[in-house]
Amino acid sequence: MAAPYLTQDFHIRWSTLTPEHIESDIRAALAKAQANLDALIELERSKLSFDTVVLGLDETTRELSEAWGLVTHLDSLCNSPALREAHNKMLAEVSSFFAKIPLNEHLWDLLVTYNQTEEAKKLPPVRKRALEEAMEGFIQAGADLPSEKKKRVEEIESELSKYTQKYSENVLDSTNKWELLIADVTRLKGLPTSAIDAAQAAAVAKGLGTPEQPVYRFTLKAPSMIPVMEYLEDDAIRRQVWEGTSAIGRGGDHDNTELVWNILRLRHEKAQIMGKANFADHVLAHRMAKTGQSAMRFIEDLYARVHEAFERETIELQEYRADNAHQSADLLQPWEVAFWSEKQRKAKYDFDEEELRPYFPLNKVLGGMFRLAETVFNLRFVERPVVYVEPGKDAPKNVSTRAGQAGPVEVWHPEVKFYEVRNEKDLHIGSFYADWHPRDSKRGGAWMNYIKMGVPPSGERDRRLHLGLICGNMTPPVDGKPALLTHDEVCTVFHEFGHLLHQLCGNVEIPALNGVSVYWDFVELPSQLLENFCWERESLDLFARHHETGETVPARLFKKMLAAKNYRSASDIMRQLAFAKLDLELHMHHATVAGADLDKLARTILNGYLMPLKTEQPTMARRFGHLFSSPVGYAAGYYSYKWAEVLDADAFTRFQKEGVLNPAVGREFRDLILSKGNSEDPAKLFQDFMGRDPDAMALLVRAGLA
Repeated sequence: MAAPYLTQDFHIRWSTLTPEHIESDIRAALAKAQANLDALIELERSKLSFDTVVLGLDETTRELSEAWGLVTHLDSLCNSPALREAHNKMLAEVSSFFAKIPLNEHLWDLLVTYNQTEEAKKLPPVRKRALEEAMEGFIQAGADLPSEKKKRVEEIESELSKYTQKYSENVLDSTNKWELLIADVTRLKGLPTSAIDAAQAAAVAKGLGTPEQPVYRFTLKAPSMIPVMEYLEDDAIRRQVWEGTSAIGRGGDHDNTELVWNILRLRHEKAQIMGKANFADHVLAHRMAKTGQSAMRFIEDLYARVHEAFERETIELQEYRADNAHQSADLLQPWEVAFWSEKQRKAKYDFDEEELRPYFPLNKVLGGMFRLAETVFNLRFVERPVVYVEPGKDAPKNVSTRAGQAGPVEVWHPEVKFYEVRNEKDLHIGSFYADWHPRDSKRGGAWMNYIKMGVPPSGERDRRLHLGLICGNMTPPVDGKPALLTHDEVCTVFHEFGHLLHQLCGNVEIPALNGVSVYWDFVELPSQLLENFCWERESLDLFARHHETGETVPARLFKKMLAAKNYRSASDIMRQLAFAKLDLELHMHHATVAGADLDKLARTILNGYLMPLKTEQPTMARRFGHLFSSPVGYAAGYYSYKWAEVLDADAFTRFQKEGVLNPAVGREFRDLILSKGNSEDPAKLFQDFMGRDPDAMALLVRAGLA
């Protein structure tokens, strides 16, 4: 296929998206986007309109954005040396192109001129907001800077794109290079059978071991690492895994220390050029928090509310370990915390999360999650047949390329699924891919993204369908058995599904205001609200079904699960506050201290936020992809998780009071939050749904700390 990355097919032909096409296709898309921008600049100033200026500006780069989105998507999910080389070759050029757009004085003049027209003064509210947001975006990017400063901003964006990409690659490569092989199964005492079977399967996949002499392979990917740290009795092995995790992005060929300082320095320089004191103030000017100091006050206020409980939980864990290890109370080692925490939880509540795993086979979790969305949000989910075709090979002739067309949909890996989503009128509103299990070529974590932004019909413009994706690194299936998830993994699936619903339900006519294109500290509200359904009996029964018997979670186990829900909740909150505190402090007060000891600085910043340990831990900053794997991402914005958690804890009280599966409440949430995108101020959207401002106590009540 000629120019496969530029195809306008709705169902992507993934097998055609090979590395050798990237440079030529992206260069062609860049040239077309530049021609579109040139034509926009030449518009006669006396005949400007909202469609030609605001919508026209979005449209100039849509094909380039979608094409480059496919490249970055494959870089995250199907990483290879050839793909990485092709991606990195074009990265700086693409980043520079997008950075130049708001710095183009002719485009800025176009927006300013249109803003002064009579039509602009009489725009309906949503269109008025789109114009204001477009102009604010230009200003925040430097549109009103003098030419020499604009040039420097362009250079900074290009440098940031290269540094953050290298940071991300270092995390992936240093994660993948580590493995631990165990030949003696007696050393795996305490480890759940599911984890032992998965470790043996991981070894077999690498050609290691035999049925007679099995080998057990452990990696730093979450489904492999977490059971080891929580259950394995062998202290030495847990220490090895902790040391492996601590080495991600630290030392050797994959060291991220200098990259962290370079990224912080460039972000700070950009903020200074923009007239802001620091990067947090620059980024948050266009978010709910407004300033770095406001976000910091939010974090420190929560810290003050939970730190006594956090200290109490720390002492209780130290004493529990001392009693059970027949030692005097002392600081724990970092590789002991999860292990003794799990033992203490089991002792206090007679609850082992592994007991729940048989009730969470992935297929039933997904099926029940879709039924919940049907009941609460009045949506329909239809799984389509899929086909995997090796890159460069010919696909079946009946493969589907258009929405509504019969035939299988092509996917990028055999495990990927594809679904269509329909509303209450059976109208197809969008589709999405789902990719749930870890691979060496896939980055860690879980995320939602979109490939094509959908928009409803407006005037003469045709309706466009949403095309999204949700990905994770959940426990994989072993030996033909279903993938059995932990409850925490189930919550993660629901979290990403919440983001997806926000995108798929987006019903704003302006693409730039649709779906998840909202303020960053509001975007986590739908995702975190969905997690609440994982704790309610009424909703849990829809998707928690034993993989063999189909039975729901027994009442005795459900009661224990709820009793243990808030075990060490202050410690969990403090962990998130520590991440947010480190993020804000680095970007507000320490961005220009390159050469300082990063670990020592982090410990100073987080004094009181971290559990005191016998061995000091290296800082998370070298593997903190949320902050340093993209030019902005969650940088100076990690507080958003807790900020939005206040919103979601409060908003879910409506479901608890009026019915967990109440379709009337669900429909209001869909209409007043999910469908609105960024068409109105997020504070107003929340007020419309709740009838008041948010109540911060809701979070503490839910955590059992009020």
